[in-house]
Amino acid sequence: MNMDWFPLWNSLRIAAVSCILVFFLGIFFAYYVAALPRAVKGVLDVIFTLPMVLPPTVCGYLLLRVFGLRRPLGMWLAQRGIRFVMTWPGGVLAASVVAFPLMYRTARGAFESFDKTLAYAGQTLGLSNTYIFWRIRMPVCRQGILAGAVLSFARALGEYGATSMLIGYTPGRTATISTTVYQLWRTNDEKGAFFWVMINLAISAVVLQAVNMLERPHKKEVR
Repeated sequence: MNMDWFPLWNSLRIAAVSCILVFFLGIFFAYYVAALPRAVKGVLDVIFTLPMVLPPTVCGYLLLRVFGLRRPLGMWLAQRGIRFVMTWPGGVLAASVVAFPLMYRTARGAFESFDKTLAYAGQTLGLSNTYIFWRIRMPVCRQGILAGAVLSFARALGEYGATSMLIGYTPGRTATISTTVYQLWRTNDEKGAFFWVMINLAISAVVLQAVNMLERPHKKEVR
């Protein structure tokens, strides 16, 4: 019997695309929210962090209420060839929503701990804000940014609740590792479910080890 590797491919592409999206969105919102007054920051923190504390199935339900094919926005998008229900881009949307708070919180913490005198020094030298952000602020905050990106990727890779609500489980179309494990388990295929669990564990271990290897040069420089 030929092994169906689609769940692995689908999970990796959903996690990769969603990680890229939340990386830039998380940095963007974290940077600007960190500079806002405390009252405004508190309100935005609640909004941006809610998906982290809500059950994933609730996030999936809310996404269906917004992007469902019978909802105004969902119908409008469908008329233009954009569908998030029962498609892998919907998996990207669901994974991005639940992974975003991890990137946002870690990036915001890194930006808030940044020594602002370094930015002021760059401004006195005539450096642009863009240059200061990418060449001074980001390198200093890279450890927090890297941690947020890895956590976001791992969260997106293992997402089940919101993904299953929005895109379901269709072999060869929307199946992911997480939904495949559940489907195999409920059909009493313990061997198949265990196989995909081990695949997920192996990928997660490789990702975490890669982070450790990337952090070592930074630690040596600090010493």
